[in-house]
Amino acid sequence: MPGRIKAEVVAAVKERTSIEDVVREHVTLRQGGVGSLKGLCPFHDEKSPSFNVRPQLGVWHCFGCGEGGDVLSFVQKVDHLTFSEAVERLADRAGIAVEYEEGGGAPRRREDVGRRTRLVEAGRVAEQWYAEQLASGAEAVPGRRFLAERGFDREAAARFTVGYAPRSGEALTRHLRDKGFTDDEIVTVGLAARGSRGLYDRFRGRLVWPIHDVTGDCVGFGARRLFDDDRIEAKYLNTSETPLFKKSQVLYGLDLAKKAVATQRQAVVVEGYTDVMACHLSGVETAVATCGTAFGTDHIKVVRRLMRDDDDVYPAEVVFTFDGDAAGQKAALRAFGEDQRFVSQTYVAVEPNGLDPCELRQQHGDEAVRQLIASKVPLFEFAIATTIARFDLNTAVGRVQALRAAAPVVAQIKDRSLRPEYARRLAGHVGLDVEEARRAVAAAGRAAESAPDRGRSSVELQPAAPDQVVERPVVPRPDPRDPTVAMERQLLQCVLQAPWVLDTTEFDALGEDAFTAEMHRVVHVAVRGLGGLAQAGAGWHEQVAAAVPDDVRSYVTDLTVAELPVVSDEGLARLGASLQIEIAQRDLVRRERDVHSRMQRLDAAGDAIGYNAALREAQVLVERRRALTARTD
Repeated sequence: MPGRIKAEVVAAVKERTSIEDVVREHVTLRQGGVGSLKGLCPFHDEKSPSFNVRPQLGVWHCFGCGEGGDVLSFVQKVDHLTFSEAVERLADRAGIAVEYEEGGGAPRRREDVGRRTRLVEAGRVAEQWYAEQLASGAEAVPGRRFLAERGFDREAAARFTVGYAPRSGEALTRHLRDKGFTDDEIVTVGLAARGSRGLYDRFRGRLVWPIHDVTGDCVGFGARRLFDDDRIEAKYLNTSETPLFKKSQVLYGLDLAKKAVATQRQAVVVEGYTDVMACHLSGVETAVATCGTAFGTDHIKVVRRLMRDDDDVYPAEVVFTFDGDAAGQKAALRAFGEDQRFVSQTYVAVEPNGLDPCELRQQHGDEAVRQLIASKVPLFEFAIATTIARFDLNTAVGRVQALRAAAPVVAQIKDRSLRPEYARRLAGHVGLDVEEARRAVAAAGRAAESAPDRGRSSVELQPAAPDQVVERPVVPRPDPRDPTVAMERQLLQCVLQAPWVLDTTEFDALGEDAFTAEMHRVVHVAVRGLGGLAQAGAGWHEQVAAAVPDDVRSYVTDLTVAELPVVSDEGLARLGASLQIEIAQRDLVRRERDVHSRMQRLDAAGDAIGYNAALREAQVLVERRRALTARTD
């Protein structure tokens, strides 16, 4: 076995290798002073750059984590290599023959090259062989047809080195053996597996996309099923975890996108390999995709380093594209949960008809893909809308639940100056008072700040499964010190103690959100469920008490027996009438505001029919309010 690499070889490798070029493959650098470059450290998570490179001295150092060294130590650490493997890798890059102390100065034999280098070479050979099968193999016709149907010609397939894995179970294995690779190497790199009859190819009868790391080395493959009789049910099959392939750290297309990501300070995260192809071919060259896993913390670190996500004055941007279905919405909410890890603004781009970038390009051309990305909206806006959509806003309970669920989303918006405006918008979306929405957002913010993981929300944003039973929270008792709450309480006392003094028609016309206190809403809903005030008769208060949840029943009893601030039937009638008019007017004002908010949304969406219907509804509410006002004059 050869001994240590000769000192003069190591010196030559360091002399002929630019540390700046090597580091730039992993980190976007900018000027950090005379003779110094800086960027985000690849070895620990940080918001502001503390990683420094001095090209003239050939050294690097991070003032955040304390790591440092020369170009060899950087390659060792960033790619998890031994010293010999790092020298061999950079020597091959520089065209230097590696010589050792033993063996008479002869270049190291092929079979003795570092393990990682061998595995990378096996991936490169497989990538080339798969591409040749797709380009010329008769068996690969279904693969070429699959690509053509999605708008990808031979040139596009060659650009992304898409290949085809023959249905034979040993074709690639035989080819790699002929090239001098051992069975252990073929299995270790994930290209074959061991069965009862020996090795068999991992991918068979599928289109394959080579997956490269940021430096361009082929570290794995993603494969798409082509034949219905494929015994593996999964549509997509990826390389399993190997010494080279860590799916939580690899992004498909990043080797092609890294220059554009760094210069444009943008990353577009799509969901599939064909989506990456469609975006790049359409001119969106910052597109990348995960490989069989969700976009997570390690992916964020990689993207942040490349696009220099450290400037909150001129921030970079991350654009997620998701399908509009439930799975896509869930993925968007999960992405929003990681939003705080970015300095940059995060966006989402969703095609209205549910088309992914590949389908969009196929049906409407390259410009449509570019327009999709250009039409991005802040991710928190999408998260708010998606969260609200889970609830029935036609009911008072649904509106309150929507506010509670969406308030944590607003509270997590990184730009604090935007939170008041989006609290106001949230109030309009759910039809509640602005102050109530602001209080809910403030409470959610305090809860997030006090959570164990400070700054991250402790509220689960993911929608519950349809069959998941969600326990109803206990309804808080109203605060009698609030004048509006006190007025509502007295009206409900009249409803339960003396319903005959109220205008039945006017009371039953109140909207579901006429009462601001949640417990009052619950009582009002119970009254409506019994058929309204018109049904009041013998045993009325018992009927209402039986119709409310257990934790509200004692409050109904309280309303039934509590004294009213009047001493005569005439005074009771005046009190009931004034309370009813006041609350009805407040209700109509809230409903008008709600309709106006809906009109704004319909106008923005270009829905003229819906807009005109809402306008007529608003006019009716205005007339009713004017009529009530006239009764008080």
